[in-house]
Amino acid sequence: MSEKTINVTQVRSSIGQKPKAVGTLRALGLGRIGKTNTLPDRPEIRGMLSRVPHLIEITESGE
Repeated sequence: MSEKTINVTQVRSSIGQKPKAVGTLRALGLGRIGKTNTLPDRPEIRGMLSRVPHLIEITESGE
């Protein structure tokens, strides 16, 4: 099971963002600046990341 993973860190606040962007952060497991979550590299996750690129930082890691 050598599935690639992505480390996602929230770097900007969700205050003042549209509700869909805030909901996307919650679905990604984020919510505070500096919080990091490891997610599988799948098209569904990539689509969510493309919705909030201005709020997060992405680091790819292959396991």
